[in-house]
Amino acid sequence: MVNAPIRLLIAASGTGGHLFPAIALAEQLPDYQIEWLGVPNRLERSLVPKQYPLNTIAVEGFQQGLGFSSLRIFGKLVGSILQVRKLLKKGNFQGVFTTGGYIAGPAVIAARSLGLPVILHESNALPGKVTRFFGPWCNAVAVGFEVAAKYLPRAKTIYTNTPVRSPFLNSGIVPLDLPIPENVPLIVVFGGSQGAVAINKLVRECVTAWFDAGAWVVHLTGDNDPEADKLQHPQYIVLPFYDNMAGLLKRADLAISRSGAGSLTELAVCGVPSILIPYPFAAEDHQTYNAEVFTSVGAAIAFKQSELSAEVLQSKVLYLLQSPELADMASKSKAIAVPDSAEKLAQLVREVVEM
Repeated sequence: MVNAPIRLLIAASGTGGHLFPAIALAEQLPDYQIEWLGVPNRLERSLVPKQYPLNTIAVEGFQQGLGFSSLRIFGKLVGSILQVRKLLKKGNFQGVFTTGGYIAGPAVIAARSLGLPVILHESNALPGKVTRFFGPWCNAVAVGFEVAAKYLPRAKTIYTNTPVRSPFLNSGIVPLDLPIPENVPLIVVFGGSQGAVAINKLVRECVTAWFDAGAWVVHLTGDNDPEADKLQHPQYIVLPFYDNMAGLLKRADLAISRSGAGSLTELAVCGVPSILIPYPFAAEDHQTYNAEVFTSVGAAIAFKQSELSAEVLQSKVLYLLQSPELADMASKSKAIAVPDSAEKLAQLVREVVEM
């Protein structure tokens, strides 16, 4: 008699930083039957591969103080826990994997109430509140940065780094469908899956000097910037998003970016030196903690958004383009990478779920 495949529920929602590591993990478990748990009208609707059935629950995070809205959110949480519990029982799932965020709450509670194992992956250097609260409930918490373990003293932590999608791990150059000459310096500007309007504005004030220095710029603005098409230049390619980020970052000489954990992991795997501008309104300023991991080893330079002027950014980029420091930063960025992170995480999942 052939054993039935193991069934795993993946709870990952909202941003690329939560979704891409989970997708990378799923790719490493081809023998598992995987279903997804998400939230309506979030990125999982478009990013989760079609082979993973998507279940949704109406859960929200507790962002405000106590009040009527908190009671409503708490009611949704209780309803979501019951919904996930029913899904796990009906589907005969044998374990749950989550990348944190508010969807992790009902997933962890429902799974543990049924005695099912849970593996949580935390990609940030400063774990989120959900991870810090639910970490001890989980069978294992995989961390993307080693420093994160010190904030989770009661959880069983394992350092795996953060998985990236398979195209980032392909050896060699990934062809681009962008008209960029071969031998020009390329600067890539992006703000993660949410874009970054403040960075976009700064860059538009700087790029003319970079063009004069011979650089090309690919600027991924996100879809919330009303002035995204304001600047036109032959050496400037502006797009809301670009699917082939692996190919783009492998071609890049320098990146200007937020410091979300997913973006940093992709920069490291591709060995891209970077200027990091942490998102100042990120929960508990966690992007600053992420950036410090890279700046502490010389892989990046970081600026607070409130303290960064167009003049400073312009001159720093011009300096790096002409300096041997850029190559040194690239090698230090590459040294941070853990290319087999997805395999390590998949092995952890197998050990916990199949024990």
